[in-house]
Amino acid sequence: MSGMLYGGDEIGALVFDPGHHSLRVGYAQEDTPKAEIPAVVGVAPDDTPKIEPEVKAEDGNVSSTAPAWKYYIDTTFLHTPRPSMELHSYMKDGMIENWDLFEKMVDYSYDKIIQSESQYHPILFSECPWNLRQKREKLTEIMFEKYKVPAFFLVKNAALAAFANGRATALVIDSGATHTSAVPVLDGYVITNAVVKSPLGGDYLILKAREMLEHIGIDLTPAALIASKEVVRDKDKPKYTKKKLPFQPTNSWMAYMIKRTVQDFQQSVIQVSESPFDERIAAGFPTVQHEFPTGYRQDFGPERFKLAEVLFDHAMLGAGHIAATSAGMCDVDIRPALYSSVVLTGGNSLVQGFSDRLSRDLSSRTPGSLRLKMIAANGTVERRFGAWVGGSILASIGTFQQMWMSMQEYQEAGKAQIDRKCP
Repeated sequence: MSGMLYGGDEIGALVFDPGHHSLRVGYAQEDTPKAEIPAVVGVAPDDTPKIEPEVKAEDGNVSSTAPAWKYYIDTTFLHTPRPSMELHSYMKDGMIENWDLFEKMVDYSYDKIIQSESQYHPILFSECPWNLRQKREKLTEIMFEKYKVPAFFLVKNAALAAFANGRATALVIDSGATHTSAVPVLDGYVITNAVVKSPLGGDYLILKAREMLEHIGIDLTPAALIASKEVVRDKDKPKYTKKKLPFQPTNSWMAYMIKRTVQDFQQSVIQVSESPFDERIAAGFPTVQHEFPTGYRQDFGPERFKLAEVLFDHAMLGAGHIAATSAGMCDVDIRPALYSSVVLTGGNSLVQGFSDRLSRDLSSRTPGSLRLKMIAANGTVERRFGAWVGGSILASIGTFQQMWMSMQEYQEAGKAQIDRKCP
């Protein structure tokens, strides 16, 4: 191994970018992840009778195994209702919380997506800027001890998003599923004490949208439970037949599927108005029609803008406010550099009109002497997978290859040096 370039052509490095909405997995040097796996794992009791002979333990006792669990990962498996399948997320507050479920995800990624052994590929992981030291060490340990990776590296996702947009110094505004954060990056390093985050993200928007839809009395039955539906006129009662299931799907599964349904609605209907929400102006915009899985159709007007306003109208938590706060906490000498490259990333930033509104909000908060420049990638891929793309770029740069923490270093000095190798 020692003579080879880790991220070179012979040994393709892998890039893993875990988030609350999904885990992005793929090869470095490519421009998109191979797969985006939803960040939930379905856990159901395993009913299949075991055919293997009973294993005798060393002391002669027959070991009785605990009830076996089956794990369901990825869209096709999750979207099928199964008896007593509960859905769990392994992420909490941007960090990995449930390591067992997370290992199941990594196993799945190697088996089904990479389709190769873990010991052949160096691996680059992204992490949130406030990741805790013990979690970083735990991840390092798992990757080296369980997966026997030849080399490993951890980078803050904000720095990666900046790299993906061609910047080493930037103010990265990352609006994801569970939160929106403003992170200043200087020469590729995150200034951790100036990170500001707010709990307004895609999930909050979906929650508000779901409340609104249920308030008007729209049936949000997910597509996976619908056998057939008829075409009905606008605002007519939907005519559809439900699938006959011999069991009741679990609450966590229903909640997840309804969330997916509302997410479809959010992505096609909701829009952020350029200026603070005004009923009169919003009424002037054309309405947008949306069809729900039940076949029910309705036009949506001003409420499209009213819903999106929750991301911005909050005095303390709006994206513009946290960006200005974060820049204000940095040294005065680097503020011009931060304001002149404000990078927007994260899936939630793809809500229509989000970047226009943010740049308007920010320009009103930018000190007069400074020049504001917003960098928002146009493609949906570059925006949703910003950190992954940055990781792909970083892991394939020649000068980065000396930075990897190798298996040899891990065996010599243990997991504690991750803080030194990957600041």
